[in-house]
Amino acid sequence: MRSSDVTAIVVTFDSAHALPECLGALAADGVPALVVDNASTDDTVAVAEGQGARVIRNARNEGYGRANNIGARAAESEFILIVNPDCIVDKGAVAALVDAARRYPDAAFFAPRIVEPSGRVFYQPRSLLATSLTNPGGKLVVPEGEACAPFFSGACFLMRRDVFLKLGGFDENIFLFYEDDDLCRRVADSGSALIYVPQAVVRHGRGQSSGEKPGRIFASRWHQAWSRAYVSRKYGLPNPAPGMFAINGLKAAGASLAFRRKLVERYGGSAAGAWAAMRGRKAF
Repeated sequence: MRSSDVTAIVVTFDSAHALPECLGALAADGVPALVVDNASTDDTVAVAEGQGARVIRNARNEGYGRANNIGARAAESEFILIVNPDCIVDKGAVAALVDAARRYPDAAFFAPRIVEPSGRVFYQPRSLLATSLTNPGGKLVVPEGEACAPFFSGACFLMRRDVFLKLGGFDENIFLFYEDDDLCRRVADSGSALIYVPQAVVRHGRGQSSGEKPGRIFASRWHQAWSRAYVSRKYGLPNPAPGMFAINGLKAAGASLAFRRKLVERYGGSAAGAWAAMRGRKAF
């Protein structure tokens, strides 16, 4: 693998704490990084530039999908590696993904083995948008070798840049959450395969891409609820928004009576996002 074959696109938002390990691992593996920063208020940009990454600065927070699309359009390599800032690629992982892409030219999406801090391997057991899953309700079994599946995590994956752009990249109506499910669904609907490449190992901090700030839990849950309602509507599925609003509204009220602020944020954010979806509001 040549360094010109792949560009790693890293979307950041207040990610200075996570970037050194992420970018350091990519540099050690010979993979150039393009950081697309969503108007961070910490030292993210300085850290990225100090690590030798090319940086695109967005004037505002454009969300995860839009920022990745900006990076994909700016890249010039054959492949793009979408990677969260709280991910650390093991030595040889990117080369293994590129090798798989060369061996399976009709496939479009290549997913590494994602290992969480506990040592658990994250493998997508089911998805809201799945048209087929071999064992949606049973015990999760992680394949021992390369395998096809309908959905993978968006925390880290490899695609040919031209295929990603031809498919339209991530859906730019989505600010955060379910954009990876939607992309995987469109890859599958296009007739291309999605392939699990377990010899490519990536370690994921899971939820550590951005630092903690007041109101961030509320915003995160708002977008999660809104995005679920959006993709359900997009693919003709039952609208989950009324149920999410009712259940989370009741939970938020109960948490408020118990003076549990974090739970109020969590459930209140979900209820507010569902209510916004019901009223036809956009995520931006």
